[in-house]
Amino acid sequence: MSEQTERKKKQELVSSGPVGTYNTVGSRIFDGLNYLIVTLVAITTIIPFIYIIGASFATEYEIATRPMFFIPQDVSLNAYQFIFSSNKILRGFGNSVLITVCGTAINLFFTVTMAYALSKNRLRGRNFFLNMVIFSMFFSGGMIPGYIVIANILNLKNTYWSVLLPGAISAYNMMIVKNFFQGIPQELEESASIDGCTDLGVLWKIVLPLSLPVLATFGLFYAVGHWNAYFGAMIYMTGAKEKWPLQVLLRELIIMSNGSAGDMANMDPNFVQPPEQSVKMAVIVVSTVPIMCVYPFLQKYFVKGVMVGALKG
Repeated sequence: MSEQTERKKKQELVSSGPVGTYNTVGSRIFDGLNYLIVTLVAITTIIPFIYIIGASFATEYEIATRPMFFIPQDVSLNAYQFIFSSNKILRGFGNSVLITVCGTAINLFFTVTMAYALSKNRLRGRNFFLNMVIFSMFFSGGMIPGYIVIANILNLKNTYWSVLLPGAISAYNMMIVKNFFQGIPQELEESASIDGCTDLGVLWKIVLPLSLPVLATFGLFYAVGHWNAYFGAMIYMTGAKEKWPLQVLLRELIIMSNGSAGDMANMDPNFVQPPEQSVKMAVIVVSTVPIMCVYPFLQKYFVKGVMVGALKG
């Protein structure tokens, strides 16, 4: 009986301490306010997406007369018909997928290899290279020198390399990955080296499997950046429209929706020129949905990766 009494006393002490105070009235009010704030933020975030989807199916009259709605009264597919009326969209979609996949692979390759090398104190000239990386985070040559290098010196104009190589590595992302590699226990790498692994073997068999969260996180960042990028292709691929990504083509469609849809009306008597705002909304949906479909597959690693740099007890 004495042991049971002591256990009850210990449980009472624990429940009366910091852990027990979690169920107080003040803590419940605090949790309720947190849930309320998070709910309001979620609502204000999702409402624009619902409106954009609804407006993309709306008619010109409804967009002009109803300032805010989620479900259109008269469903119209004219905006999507205008967008998908040409096979250029499918070709642009393929170009965007190619640029996104290849660009993300190049980004991760250079980021991982450079971060792993700079994470080792035994690297000769390590401080010099780190200072050069930090310098590039604050200063750049600018758009005109960059264009001269890409178009005239490297002769990459009108090629996919003109949009893949200029942003092959992000200095900021590389520094974070480097810090992550430095947090991996050295004993694991030393044991692999004793077993005969080279530096590349240690990187491939030890470091990378332990770094899936951070790689998935920055891989998603790189992929979203490539998918949304259009300025590079717009200035470097002026003579190769067949290589334009989806975003550049959608930009051209928005410009065409103002007055160039008359040509399409001549080709198709049943064609109705869509409203400009409806085309813009449909363009947002078409360009956003594909990259959003990738996130669920990386969500598990993304949640872990965003905690990189957090304090560990």
